[in-house]
Amino acid sequence: MPKFLSAALRRASSVALSPRIVARHFALAAFLLAGLVRVAPLQGQVTGLVTDLERRVTELEEKMRLIDPAFARDSRTQDLASRLDALEKKMNDLAATRQPTAESPTPPTAQASALPLQPTVTQAAVTQPAKPTGPPLVAVSVTGDYQASPERETRLPVAGYMDFHFNKDVGEPFRPDFHRFVLLFGHSFSERIKFWSEFELEHALVESGQETGEIALEQAYLDFLVKPYFNLRAGKVLTPIGIINERHEPPSFNGVERPFVETLIIPTTWGELGFGFTGDLGRGFRYRAYLISSLDALRFDAETGISSSRTGGFDASFRNPAKVARLEYTAIRRLTLGASLYSGHTGFNVPGLNPRVTIAEFDGRYSYRRFDFRGLFANTSVSRAGELNRRLQRQLGANPNIAAGMRGYYFEPGIHVLPRRVRNDIILFGRYEKYNTQHRMPDGFVPLPQFDRSSWITGVTYKPNADVAIKFDYVFNRNASAVVRPVNGINLGLGWWF
Repeated sequence: MPKFLSAALRRASSVALSPRIVARHFALAAFLLAGLVRVAPLQGQVTGLVTDLERRVTELEEKMRLIDPAFARDSRTQDLASRLDALEKKMNDLAATRQPTAESPTPPTAQASALPLQPTVTQAAVTQPAKPTGPPLVAVSVTGDYQASPERETRLPVAGYMDFHFNKDVGEPFRPDFHRFVLLFGHSFSERIKFWSEFELEHALVESGQETGEIALEQAYLDFLVKPYFNLRAGKVLTPIGIINERHEPPSFNGVERPFVETLIIPTTWGELGFGFTGDLGRGFRYRAYLISSLDALRFDAETGISSSRTGGFDASFRNPAKVARLEYTAIRRLTLGASLYSGHTGFNVPGLNPRVTIAEFDGRYSYRRFDFRGLFANTSVSRAGELNRRLQRQLGANPNIAAGMRGYYFEPGIHVLPRRVRNDIILFGRYEKYNTQHRMPDGFVPLPQFDRSSWITGVTYKPNADVAIKFDYVFNRNASAVVRPVNGINLGLGWWF
C-alpha cells in the first residue's frame, strides 16, 4: 500500500472521527486505489520504455568506445539526454572524417592500418588492416584510456574488400581477372583483448597443381591493450613497411594495380608470423616493432628481387627471427610521415649460408586543399649475394643473378576535380616510379639492364561513394635495355570495401 494511504489510515485510527468523516475518507481512499490500479500498467509500460532506452543508449556507448575507448567514461553518472547529446556529437564528428579523399578514409590501420585496419588505423597501427576509420580497424586502436571501460565481450562486424580488373598490354586483348575477394573478421573479447583477421581468395579460384589462384591468411592476430603507448600483438601480422602493405584496400590508392616499388622492392602484401609491440607515444608519434619469421633466400631472383621470398610463417625458421620497426608522425593536419627498418637472415633453406636482408624505407602523404601528394623511397640490400648466386647456381642449375642492392622510389600528385559539396569524387593523378632490382651487383656479376625500370602511370579514379572506386590508367613502361623492350599497358578496375 502506498505510504501516504497507510499514513492516512493510521492517523484516522488514532483520532475520534464522526461516521460521516470516516465514510468520506474511505471513499477517497477507494477512489485513489482504483486510480492506481488503472495507472499501474501504464506506469509499467513507461518504466519498460525507459529501461529499454537506457539499454540501447548503453549499447551505443559500448560500440562507440570501440572507436574511441576514452569516449563517455563517466556516462553512468549522466542523464539520458546528456548521453544522447554526446553520442550524436561523436557520430557527427565521425561522419565528417569520412568525406571522400584520395586515399581511404582513415581512423586508423590497416589500416588498419588503417585499417584496416587497412586497418587511422591507429590500429596500433594496422594499422588494417583495416579501414582505418571503419569499425574493423579502429577496433584495435591503441589510442584512448583503457582503464574505465567494463570488461565485456563485443562482437565486431564482418568487413571486406574486393576488386576485379581488365588488364591489356598494347597489341594484346583485354584479360579479365577477379583479382581479390577478401573477408575480414574481428572480435573483441574485452576492452583489452581484441582479435583481427584477413582471409583472401585470389583470381576467383584455386586449381590443384596450377598457379591460377591462391587462398591465403593475410593476417590473424590478437591485440593485448595495456596502455596507449604500450600494447602487445601476436599472430600473423602485416609487416609495417611502406604505405600499401598495411593500407592495401582498393579505394585507398590510385591506379588499378599497386605501385611497382611497393611490389618488387618492398613485397606486398607481406604478412609473417610474429609478435611485438605497438603504441601511440603522443605528440603525433606512433610505432610498431615486431620479431617475425624471415624471408627465404632460395626464392630470390633478378627480376622480382625479394618479392617472391615471403613465407607467411609457413615452413620458415624462427631460429633467427627478423626484426622490423616503423615510426609514424601525424601531428600536422593532413600530413603523415613514416620510416621503416627491416633486418633478417634468410638462409634457412640454403645450408651453410645465411645472407641478411636489410630494407630501409621512408614515405609521406600530404593533402592541401584539393591536392594530394604521396611519395616513397626504399632501399634493399642483400649480404653475401655473390656467394648466394654461386650456391644457388650449383643447387638449381641456373644463375639467379641476385643483386647486392635494390632500390626504388615514386612520387604521385593527384587533384580532386569536383567541389567538396558534391558527394561523388573524381581524382586525376599521375605517378612516376623508378625501380631497379639490379641496382648494385656483387663482385663478378653483371647487372641485367632490362630490370632497371621506370614507369609513368596516369589515370583517373571515380568514387561514387567513399568506399567504392572505379579506376582507369595507362602505363608507360621503360627500361635501360636496348634489346628487351617493355610494353605499355591499359588497366580498368572496380574495387570496393565495406
